[in-house]
Amino acid sequence: YLRAQKVRTLIRNDFLEALTHVHPVVPLLFWSPVVAWLLYRTFSASALHTGGLILAALAGFVVWTLSEYLLHRCLFHFKASSNAGKYLVFMFHGVHHDAPRDKSRLVMPPAGAVIVMFFLWQIFDLVVPAPWLDPFLAFFIVGYLCYDYIHYGTHHFPMRHPALHFLKVYHLQHHHGAKGLRYGVSSPLWDLILGTYPPPPKSG
Repeated sequence: YLRAQKVRTLIRNDFLEALTHVHPVVPLLFWSPVVAWLLYRTFSASALHTGGLILAALAGFVVWTLSEYLLHRCLFHFKASSNAGKYLVFMFHGVHHDAPRDKSRLVMPPAGAVIVMFFLWQIFDLVVPAPWLDPFLAFFIVGYLCYDYIHYGTHHFPMRHPALHFLKVYHLQHHHGAKGLRYGVSSPLWDLILGTYPPPPKSG
């Protein structure tokens, strides 16, 4: 475990390597203006009543939890067969499992998050009607920020509140428990629905 904490360099190019490290406050500073802009557009248009806005917000949060689960399970834990594929998976997520307390690699760097968010944005633009799209995206991004800071907290804070403590233990068990389980970080919802929630211990 101590040896694993020494893993630091992913790319020999100093500029590209710097993009893989990020201070934990950076996602908040980067994405907050985007959320503010989307909410400004929402309230300026005045096309939604309060009930519609609440539904769009809830939908954004719920869809984020599903996106978080699928990205973590299907992309970050993708079973690559080629050396190039294995390297990319390691660069995106494997390095975090090798050095889980590396503070500079616990939140997603904007360079990577922008690419993922761009493609998701295009998909949402096709399926979410215009009056709901802006608030949906705003709360989807808020859900992402909640995930980022819950993830950071699970590795660096006591998180004594029962709900937060559960999430901390749950995620650390993903690192150190049975493989192929516990992909949810901000919520175990999709683990429960999609069969990756750990079975209860056998009695006796």
